[in-house]
Amino acid sequence: MAMAVRLRRLKEAYRLIPLISPGNRCNLLVKDSNFMLPPFLSHSKNSFADINTRCGYRCHQDHRYSTISEAVAEPHVQLDFPSFIKSTIDKPEGPSHCWLNGIPDKKSLKDGIFLVLIAGFVDSSSITEADFVSMLEKVKFLQHRYPFLQIIGFQDTKIPLCSSDICTHLLGRTLKEYITFPILLANKDVLEIASQACYVMFKGSKSPSIYYGKEADMVILDKAIKDFRAQESETPKTMHNLTSTWVKPTDDFKESPLCFPLRNLLLYFPGGISVDESGDRLFLSDSNHHRVIVLDGNGMILDSIGSSPGHEDGEFESAKLRRPAASFYHAAEDCLYLVDSENHAIRRADMGRRVVETLYPRSKTNKNSSIWSWILGKLWPRNDLDAPSEELNPDALLFPWHILKSPNGNLLILNRSCETLWIMDLASGVIRKVVKGFSNILEICEPLILEKSMLLNQIPNDWLQQQVDTHCSSKRIPYVELISSVETFQDQILICDTVGQTVLKLNRNSGSISSFQFSNLGILGFPYWSSSPLERVCAADAALAIDHIESFNLLPGKVDIRLNVDIPEYVDLIEPLSESCIWRQTRGAAAEISEADSTDTSSEKVGVAQQWYDEIDHLAFSRPEIEATIEEGTMSRGEEIPEGKVEISCSVNSSPGTSEVTISAALYVRLKKDSDACSDSRQSKAARIADLLNPGTRVNRDVILQFLLTSKRDLEEVIITRPIHVRLKFDCPNHPKADNNKDIILTDTSLNVNVALK
Repeated sequence: MAMAVRLRRLKEAYRLIPLISPGNRCNLLVKDSNFMLPPFLSHSKNSFADINTRCGYRCHQDHRYSTISEAVAEPHVQLDFPSFIKSTIDKPEGPSHCWLNGIPDKKSLKDGIFLVLIAGFVDSSSITEADFVSMLEKVKFLQHRYPFLQIIGFQDTKIPLCSSDICTHLLGRTLKEYITFPILLANKDVLEIASQACYVMFKGSKSPSIYYGKEADMVILDKAIKDFRAQESETPKTMHNLTSTWVKPTDDFKESPLCFPLRNLLLYFPGGISVDESGDRLFLSDSNHHRVIVLDGNGMILDSIGSSPGHEDGEFESAKLRRPAASFYHAAEDCLYLVDSENHAIRRADMGRRVVETLYPRSKTNKNSSIWSWILGKLWPRNDLDAPSEELNPDALLFPWHILKSPNGNLLILNRSCETLWIMDLASGVIRKVVKGFSNILEICEPLILEKSMLLNQIPNDWLQQQVDTHCSSKRIPYVELISSVETFQDQILICDTVGQTVLKLNRNSGSISSFQFSNLGILGFPYWSSSPLERVCAADAALAIDHIESFNLLPGKVDIRLNVDIPEYVDLIEPLSESCIWRQTRGAAAEISEADSTDTSSEKVGVAQQWYDEIDHLAFSRPEIEATIEEGTMSRGEEIPEGKVEISCSVNSSPGTSEVTISAALYVRLKKDSDACSDSRQSKAARIADLLNPGTRVNRDVILQFLLTSKRDLEEVIITRPIHVRLKFDCPNHPKADNNKDIILTDTSLNVNVALK
């Protein structure tokens, strides 16, 4: 009887704490019938204060706490949030949790700082879309600023874990917002914070701190991280630039594993489009591929700006962007001004010189054309950007997305939710004014926004609803977040389809909608995410999904390798395999032979005079270099693609010892056109695409399948970049000796390797 009285008083005390001290910040409480009360509570004779201390229950006066009352029938038991996360990391899936988008670093569990975003990843009915994106941007900014910070998303759900509905929604959310941190799904009902989103920060096994979404701005979160870092005895790590989140290329944060299969689509979230009407050029921001594709009105790709994620100026092939969005073409300068969203920068691409420069943030010093500056720029690119102060600037350019040109020549830059406007001087790149609030922004640029909105009004409403969540916008101008995804070109309206991952054309006269037929894909080259640094190639757990591994014992010398790749019978190769789409790497006692050095020569020694005569004969009977190049190019275009087969050649010089050759290629394929439209259902076509997109990844095949079915796009037009990865291992003995025991014998070896795509 006494035990029941003590338990009843304990529950009453827990309910009264928020009412007694409404300004407190309290730890997380959960409702779970599987949890048991701590053993010491069953026989404790201590005061409530002592019980509170033993439970680790702490209250602080520096943060506000919600006093919303909630009727609870089951006992309230405190959840040790750090311990709960720690218990789930070793198991990607469990009876009460499921990890998506990766798993946190286990090494940081003991002393690392964790920032958990608890918000509506699956169902944001309790928070507006603008508020959710704002919270997400804060977290991503802190992730860029503090690379040591462990970011986690947390979503409590009553739907069965790992259901296709949850995973598909999260896949779309991750794709749209480019989420690069893991998300933990759990069926734990977090009572005290269920009605609003918040941030939870903790370090090691210490009690977590809660910061509610509407109250915790960037300054509060930044200060909290600094306070956690101040508790460490070691020297704090250097934080990254605030205005430009550039880091060394090797330090770029990892991209989201959840969306990895969709990266092999030709376009990976087309975020913005602009046109050069007189030059018949379109500029398409392939946002999650971190590049801008230049194409003509027929879909032929003319050029590509950007090579990989990062922040680096230079030629188009070496320049680095991070999630480019809207762009604006300046005809008088022949320059493309583009929003480098996650670098918090405005970049300028000189289309004549094919060079990318940073307009904002400005450099500390004027440009120096000396050779020393050029060398420094290559060794440590973008090291001259303005260094930030320790304090955060609330008016800084953060996560811009839209860009418009005002009649007076200024650039009007908005974030995606159109809640912040930066007015920038086009000539100097200086931000003149910052305006916040959608109503205040409309007073400045309403005509420009309405001009774009009128184009959206001509798009079928069911298609627009598919691009955005139905509850995401309460503004009086509907679909305002899509103003950078629509543009006029001749008699057509161009729309970026971020669900079908393509660009659509709406004919103004007939009202018919069709998709772009892209061609000349070899210009895009080998995808950066398919190549792998040498140390990752050497590692046993390399991220590459190897299609074929084979070992050979052969003599040292020249090795001519010929790969014969069989492609699935239900796909077509769109274009011949271009040399720019092939990537080769050697390791150990092997070296690749370039095409210039791969002329056929005899293994026997040749006298100098005879070699001289051979070179004269070669020049006499050879055609001019330019003529040969043109003819070869013509032959390659007219050459028929072997049915169901691709050939890749490679030559290496092998020395005694062990060596390894990695050959990778990117094939552009799509499903074969069926003569009988009813022969294959849409479900079976989506299944085949899912098989091509998902070789050896952890993402459930059914998730990709359902995601593909949500699009209204013709699945036979979906272009897939199918990577091929082959690893060949060589074991070579010492060189054989000639009869005189002085000279060595060089051998020529030819290898034919047959590879069948899985």
